[in-house]
Amino acid sequence: MSISPKLFLNHLLDNNVDFFTGVPDSLLKYLCLCIDNNTEIRDKHIIAANEGSAIALASGYYIGSNKIPLVYMQNSGLGNAINPLLSLTDPEVYSIPMIILIGWRGEPGVKDEPQHIKQGRVQLNLLESMELPYSVISSKNDNYKDIIDEGLKHIKDNLAPYVFVIKKNTFSKFDNNNKENINEKLILKRETVLQKIIENISDNSIIISTTGKTSREIFEIREQNNQSHENDFLTIGSMGHCSSLALGIAKANPDVNIYCIDGDGSMIMHMGSLSMVGQQMPKNFKHILINNFVHESVGGQNTASNIINFDLLSKSMNYKNYSFANNESTLIQMLNDFNQYSVGPSFFEIQVQPGSRSDLGRPTTTPEQNKLDLMSRIDELSKK
Repeated sequence: MSISPKLFLNHLLDNNVDFFTGVPDSLLKYLCLCIDNNTEIRDKHIIAANEGSAIALASGYYIGSNKIPLVYMQNSGLGNAINPLLSLTDPEVYSIPMIILIGWRGEPGVKDEPQHIKQGRVQLNLLESMELPYSVISSKNDNYKDIIDEGLKHIKDNLAPYVFVIKKNTFSKFDNNNKENINEKLILKRETVLQKIIENISDNSIIISTTGKTSREIFEIREQNNQSHENDFLTIGSMGHCSSLALGIAKANPDVNIYCIDGDGSMIMHMGSLSMVGQQMPKNFKHILINNFVHESVGGQNTASNIINFDLLSKSMNYKNYSFANNESTLIQMLNDFNQYSVGPSFFEIQVQPGSRSDLGRPTTTPEQNKLDLMSRIDELSKK
């Protein structure tokens, strides 16, 4: 039987754990919604830009309060957290205690997507090599409170992090009654926007799309149009890095227009990558931000994009052009202008409403085949 997120949270609160930060994960989304729903601690729940930032943020909270914080993440984001875990929180450095919840995507024997398989298989070995003590919690653990208590005892005795690895379907469903309405005026749908982009760019252009539903929708649009996928790189993993991928391809192919289709959560996660784009100034780099203000694929938690002026941001990063659209008529007009910019890098922010089709599928080609097809297409374009 699944664990109640409310009871799980209440046990943490009873143990004086009242500060929460991390990057949303689909396996932990109901717990995160439960935290958001608790008005007493909502101002002590901060969705971090990336997992490493969350570790540092939690460390700062401990230093400032002498209270144990909690950091949550998907195991795919553990790589971002390794450095601060080993060089900041470790008992051999500053010795900073904290609870770490890690959603176990790609657990051996549990069906998952290609980008999670390797990470899931090495998950426990990775923690052991980092000398991070851990316990595994699943829906079968009626004694989860005892497991938490044992972890807390280790944390307090050793002034060190302790990890709880959370299996799929551990938490029961939780309905958030305090949903914010910052997106209620948004009109465009992301899939419609992607259709318009594909319709209005040259067949000699390359698309690099961010992880999550954006890449899934691009794949299905190509299928519906009976088009090949050779012009697209669907970045199904490495969240936040599609702009760096796109920059590398743009530098290697200065005569090919490279369209990087990014998301707000992805862009915020590694915002420093924009400075590399601005520093290199690739004229063929066209950066499209599809901004829906939430981490949609992992539960719909808000990003910080509602407080970011992407016009000022992009220009401060040396992008040469900025365009904006939030309705279909403006989208077509601005897309035409955007396509015509000959001096880049160029930035185009498109605001859309969260959500996708319930029957949205996943790419049926392998990541490696996607790479090989794209490389063959790039080679063909470079010879034109």
